[in-house]
Amino acid sequence: MNFILPDMPERPAKPRENGLTMVMDKGLSIREAEDLCEISAPYCDLIKLGFGTSIITNKLLEKIRLYKSAGLIPYFGGTLFEAFAVRDMMDDYRRYLDEFEMEMVEVSDGVMDLDHSLKCKYITELSKNYTVLSEVGTKLKGKEISNDKWVSFMQTELQAGAWKVIAEARESGNMGIYNDDGSANFSLILDIKKALDPDLILWEAPLKNQQVWFIKLLGPNVNLGNIATNEIISLETLRLGLRGDTLLSFMPARYNWDI
Repeated sequence: MNFILPDMPERPAKPRENGLTMVMDKGLSIREAEDLCEISAPYCDLIKLGFGTSIITNKLLEKIRLYKSAGLIPYFGGTLFEAFAVRDMMDDYRRYLDEFEMEMVEVSDGVMDLDHSLKCKYITELSKNYTVLSEVGTKLKGKEISNDKWVSFMQTELQAGAWKVIAEARESGNMGIYNDDGSANFSLILDIKKALDPDLILWEAPLKNQQVWFIKLLGPNVNLGNIATNEIISLETLRLGLRGDTLLSFMPARYNWDI
């Protein structure tokens, strides 16, 4: 930091188990990835090569190694897992992970109709060799999942071997844990919060108002994902009370501000 203000929220040092920021790379060039690492690496933990972009990304291994050298953990988006799984090509998927030196993998069923017991089997098998993120929620409009099932799926996938479970929102921020207008599905999120340790959940929050909402609900070290590459530092200022939306949220009472 260029200046240490007193009474800023404490952030755990990297590598960390909570306070994670997951960023979506939707096709950055090597030069853009270098710029991201130079400016934002201290504030980014996980970087998702979104959906199936890795299949057509030039210099993919070079970019993956660049991210790793900067202390980021890269992984392929869950849609790529589904693209292999729906074709019954899981052995090929594992070879693909190893070819590009992946240590983390996302297991999702946001589009394909995947029996949940089989999804958990994939999680268990993959967790023997990789750190597994599993995603709960659908990417399809009109396909509803009850609150009880959300909670049950998350609990079961953690038991199957997932390191964290991702609460689906899509990059648009109007699915899964959010309503059509981007506002939080409050009853669903509270049900999840009551049943699980929030530190085990990575909440997708691509929009600023969603990031603010979660930081105020769960504190500055909430795990947040699907952050745009140009919003990493902006999110960190929200976590630290260096932006108007959260400036007074974590100030001690002795300052006598009406928070």
